[in-house]
Amino acid sequence: MPDRPIDQPRPLAVVTGASSGIGLELAQCFADGGFDLLLTALEADVSLVADRLGGEVATRAVQADLSTVEGVETLLAEVRALGRPVDALALNAGTAQGGRFVETPLDGELETIRLNVESTVRLSKALLPAMVERGSGRVLVTSSTAATQPGPYYATYAASKSFLTSFAEAVRHELEGTGVTVTVLAPGPTDTSFFEQAGMEDTPVADSPKDDPADVARQGYEALMKGKDKVEVHSLKARMQMAAAAVLPDKAKAAMHAVYTKPKDD
Repeated sequence: MPDRPIDQPRPLAVVTGASSGIGLELAQCFADGGFDLLLTALEADVSLVADRLGGEVATRAVQADLSTVEGVETLLAEVRALGRPVDALALNAGTAQGGRFVETPLDGELETIRLNVESTVRLSKALLPAMVERGSGRVLVTSSTAATQPGPYYATYAASKSFLTSFAEAVRHELEGTGVTVTVLAPGPTDTSFFEQAGMEDTPVADSPKDDPADVARQGYEALMKGKDKVEVHSLKARMQMAAAAVLPDKAKAAMHAVYTKPKDD
């Protein structure tokens, strides 16, 4: 089914990683909030998401690999082709490489860094200046509670999320008074395909209770619309673990984190 044309005088939201999980639910939140949508993901079924959400709002889907420069440029070309301001930008696309770092493939680790970190910086650099010039805009960056401590057995993922939190909070400070806000969404373990995609099915965290991605997205969307700096969405158990980690040295934090991310047969 062809994409719906985006030609209505409604606000426009760009959502990355929108084919499933938190990204799909964020897209639903924006649609419910009256935003037209430009959705992107690596998977071709992002078009099905756009078709399903396109009713009262107009939608367009872009299949692109944001871990590559070409994929980022494909998305930016679509944004430019619309000739419309981006009112909300949800930088949600992400991936992980699970396993012991010395044994995992380098390509997987670098893809994690390129998608989680580099694409976020590229898209922010390309789209934020117009928001600032216009004096309005909202940016949501999906980080993780993993950002708060070293993450053994998915080392580059946890490190990338630490980067995202620091980056988003720094840019938010720089943009104070411009009319543009940056909000960090920091979910804990969530019921998505993350653990399967990361090759982490055989870990305690994969078997643990998880939050509903719809609830995570709703709280992220509400925080974004209120211009909040950060929202953490995670279970009581995760909150207790984070509280304990807050007073521990990094070495102890890493050991505590590893209890949940270490493969069971390792």
